Amino acid sequence: MSFKELFKDGGTAAGMFLNSGDAGVAEICAGAGLDYLLIDGEHGPVGIESVLDQLRAIAGYPPVAVVRVPANDPVVIKQFLDIGAQSLIVPMVHNADQARQAVQATQYPPEGVRGVGAALARSARWNRVPDYLARANDFISLLVQVESVEAVDNAAAIAATEGIDGIFIGPADMAATMGLLGQQDHPDVIESVMRVIRTVKAQGKIAGVNAFQEPQARAYTEAGADFINVGADVAILARGAEALAGKYSRRAARAASAPSSY
Repeated sequence: MSFKELFKDGGTAAGMFLNSGDAGVAEICAGAGLDYLLIDGEHGPVGIESVLDQLRAIAGYPPVAVVRVPANDPVVIKQFLDIGAQSLIVPMVHNADQARQAVQATQYPPEGVRGVGAALARSARWNRVPDYLARANDFISLLVQVESVEAVDNAAAIAATEGIDGIFIGPADMAATMGLLGQQDHPDVIESVMRVIRTVKAQGKIAGVNAFQEPQARAYTEAGADFINVGADVAILARGAEALAGKYSRRAARAASAPSSY
């Protein structure tokens, strides 16, 4: 199933980041009951091989596997598509021209610039998918990330770009470009997120947002967001381990004064 197929029946999908790069962790999360899992190639220690391992681990479970590529780069996008990623998020897209570049990277010539290697690639099951070259676009969901003041202002044009299925909103980087670094819950940031959701929905496209805090997640759901990224594997592990240490460990107090850098 491609990501865009999740939304045929309405409702808000819930998912989480996979930042660890570990296929075993991906498989554990795949059985948890979420709607999708977002493999993070932008901020996680994730290379092409570990993404492939995670795609294979998730494939036997219901959640849709989505991959955030590290950059709006046609070579990188080609590689992630060829290993079988069908649902992509491209980060740091600030205007319609950059959105069109992302679209072209996912499409074969003459519409786009994707290199042809289907006979060598998992995406076409090594030429076992009938007419893959002609049908490739049918399998792909492409979302781009709006995460700057410039992108907020250009959200309508970005969402209207042909070939873009939806927008993923990144409040953390958005807050930074607003001079509010680390303040994703600031009212001005929340209003900007709401504005993008309304704009994208008006274009008939999918709108989603990263929101680890439950009040924000609930508010964005009520505002009409189609999907909410509600957590990350590494964050869940870190907070869970800290909670256990706080209950049982004599080292908990010492950990609070740990070195602040490597």
